[in-house]
Amino acid sequence: MSHPRLGFIGIGLMGDPMTRRLLAAGYDVGVWNRSPDRTAGVAAAGARVAGSLGELVADADVILLCLANTAVVEAVVFGEDGVAAHARAGQRLVDLSSSDPEATRRFAARLAADHGVPWVDAPVSGGVAGAEAGQLAIMCGGAAEDVAAVRPLLAPLAARVTHMGPVGSGQVTKVCNQMIVGCQAAVIAEMVALAEASGVDAHRLTEALAGGFADSRPFRILTPRMAASDFAAPPWHLRTLLKDLDMAVAQSGRVTSATPMSALAAQLMRGHAGHGHADADPASLVEAYRKP
Repeated sequence: MSHPRLGFIGIGLMGDPMTRRLLAAGYDVGVWNRSPDRTAGVAAAGARVAGSLGELVADADVILLCLANTAVVEAVVFGEDGVAAHARAGQRLVDLSSSDPEATRRFAARLAADHGVPWVDAPVSGGVAGAEAGQLAIMCGGAAEDVAAVRPLLAPLAARVTHMGPVGSGQVTKVCNQMIVGCQAAVIAEMVALAEASGVDAHRLTEALAGGFADSRPFRILTPRMAASDFAAPPWHLRTLLKDLDMAVAQSGRVTSATPMSALAAQLMRGHAGHGHADADPASLVEAYRKP
């Protein structure tokens, strides 16, 4: 499958730049979004806008999902007149969303049993900037032959594509990624607030700690935004990170593996979200620690 016809569902913060990358790589891409107005930009870039999910699926060899959460994935795939209602043997489904691993396994088994369509879970890390540059890290779960078949179309999106094991393994790996990111975000907020309260210029922390053991991409991204109270135009949302941490805690319960740090980070973010910051930049967590 060098150039299969693609059907991309979910033209949001990540789906828009990923669709543009696929178009630039020469793929024929049809798109569908629950909010049709979000497809205008990719349509101008050459994407075909389908009038319905059925139309999109009928024209696609590979269906790609980039959706908000597990519930939306289930609704789009198995809801009334969803993907499954029009799927046919010979197609493949690639889920780029961050979804619950156990639910992903159930969805994949159902789609394969009822329609003969294999599922590859392929969640991504790298944010909007990574999507725009084609530098995402993509972690895949699925049968070896299915992952091999979709690698060429993932190449324009990624700096690295790693096959982690059977279906659901990609989602477990993404959960592991988000555990690190979420816990870092929580402690970076504490750190910036402590520096400020102690009379240290938090704007200089990134420079001072560069190259040391504390350095990381979250540190370099979040610390300057926290120090400057720059929460406008968030490149990601607190609710998304909280959702992923909740999935980590849920997965830990299934396999009896303790996740106390991730659970605490989730509770801190839940409290901040409950004060009206669910759609804010995770950098806004620093506000929870600053003195009035």
